[in-house]
Amino acid sequence: MSARLFEPLRLDDLELENRIVIAPMCQYSALGGAATDWHLMHLGQLAQSGAGLLTLEATAISPEARISPADLGLYDDATERALGRVLDAVRGYAPIPVAIQINHAGRKASSRAPWEGGAQIDAEAADGWRTEAPSALAHAEGEIPPHALDAEGLKRVRDGFVATARRAMRLGIDGVELHGAHGYLLHQFLSPLSNRREDQYGGSLENRMRFPLECFEAVREAVPAGKPVWMRVSATDWVEEGWDLDQTLELARALKSRGAAAIHVSTGGLSPAQKIPVGPGYQVPFAERIKAETGLTTIAVGLITEPRQAEAILAEGKADAISLARALLYDPRWPWHAAAELGAQVRAPKQYWRSQPHEYKDLFKSAAFGQR
Repeated sequence: MSARLFEPLRLDDLELENRIVIAPMCQYSALGGAATDWHLMHLGQLAQSGAGLLTLEATAISPEARISPADLGLYDDATERALGRVLDAVRGYAPIPVAIQINHAGRKASSRAPWEGGAQIDAEAADGWRTEAPSALAHAEGEIPPHALDAEGLKRVRDGFVATARRAMRLGIDGVELHGAHGYLLHQFLSPLSNRREDQYGGSLENRMRFPLECFEAVREAVPAGKPVWMRVSATDWVEEGWDLDQTLELARALKSRGAAAIHVSTGGLSPAQKIPVGPGYQVPFAERIKAETGLTTIAVGLITEPRQAEAILAEGKADAISLARALLYDPRWPWHAAAELGAQVRAPKQYWRSQPHEYKDLFKSAAFGQR
């Protein structure tokens, strides 16, 4: 039997060669929101990995939407030119489809990079700014509470998601993922722990879902038909009385009815009070239930590190695709090694064809070797 991991997957009109998705991974290496040579090196190696889809890191829709001052952005002509330069170079040598994750960090913005401690930067500091969120509730004790978004602010944010999506289309990006997970702005609207609004955007589940769904609908309308749009979600806050799987199922159904091509299922990130039982594949049960109850194409992520583990998740119908983050940073050739272990084929750059091990005669697709 052929490996399920290496079967094609269709997202609207976009066909992926296999079901390995490179997850968005923040690099904290941009300058004023603009992609740098680090992004060229980082994305260049991942583009040659043989995965079915490469997703760009969380990309801010405005300067104040950045998690840190060094976050990647796509919100003006300068950031569009910088990212375009990187993508043009990558595409020159790698045919992998590229998606983008667009994001507003909300109350988790204006933060130091992880290797600098990750703490909130004071709004009065030269590289800091006042954050904004559904409600004036700080993310962690001791932090400055954000501004609560008013009607004008909501429109500005919604328009920002659309503008970034349109810039992504000008750059030829193949799909768009809205970041509704990990405690960032859209997740903040969803969770009753961070959304205490008393207007039509707070209170009931329907109201808390309203703004994320408005942003999704606006982006879906701005992206040409056939190009997939989907959302990444945290299926639970891992905090009592917070966002949970039952609410996520309602969100997934609403996204499906609005034309979502998939749902990317993660967890956590909203509250420092979270208690996460981390272990291999610990988030897969959430993806499994969402797939089973909604039928929406489901991408699983979270400590999936071994090829046979990934294959079993797909073969047992728990998800439709596997998203890899740290495992691919550790081993950028993970798809090659998975194909070798599972008896499948993978695309590799012709410059590397001669690296094919003798025991795997048909590992690389279309490989040909001369006599000299």
